[in-house]
Amino acid sequence: MKVVSAAHGALRPDAPVFRADDEALLRGAAAFETLRVYDGRPFLLAEHLERFRWSVEALALPSATGVEALVEQVAGGDGVLRLYRTSHDLVVTFAPLPPDLEEQRARGLRLRSFDVGTPTMLPGVKATSYAAAFAARREAERAGDDDALFVSGGHVLECATANIWWRRGDDLFTPETRAGVLPGVTRGFVLAHERVTEGAFPLDDLLTADEAFTTSSIREVMPVVGVDGRELPQGPAAARIQAAIRSAA
Repeated sequence: MKVVSAAHGALRPDAPVFRADDEALLRGAAAFETLRVYDGRPFLLAEHLERFRWSVEALALPSATGVEALVEQVAGGDGVLRLYRTSHDLVVTFAPLPPDLEEQRARGLRLRSFDVGTPTMLPGVKATSYAAAFAARREAERAGDDDALFVSGGHVLECATANIWWRRGDDLFTPETRAGVLPGVTRGFVLAHERVTEGAFPLDDLLTADEAFTTSSIREVMPVVGVDGRELPQGPAAARIQAAIRSAA
């Protein structure tokens, strides 16, 4: 891993980075972005920076001025780029890709739904407060599944770190962005290249779909083969969109 800080410059991966009084540690109040780098080129960097700065402003953090220069210092080859704006620092890291992505893509994901009640009051903000989402993912894994699918009032929201999509016939569907549904950057890429219906959809719509998949910056497109123990068929849309992302990267 490579680590560079606006306050301290390049750091060893095992060096201390955040101050003990940083709001990022005290309250999880930090903005962040995660994006994929292909052969040294951060994919959809401008779109990620736009959302990053929106999150910084919504969380009332200091500005993220100079983040592009930090990105240039670390990004190289294929990997995972992460940006953090905390109350005291601006930090960028670059790390290898998870080793099992293609294996997951080949077998598909199994999801377990969780009712999350009233979603967050910070719609559109990507903050580091992921404790509840990761707790749900761990619970899903204990049940033999791969990821958590969040539902509110019977309506589908998103997965722990990904947007959810499904196909019925030739039509694609995804939950509209609102509290509890992050406007994913990869989601935006799909919307720009596919005809999609956005809305508030009950869980049954997903359970009876002809195909389902998730999108995220690092995992790209992951087919969904089951939800709550119910098998879902695989189809052509996931592979088509995955190919479009690789072609554009």
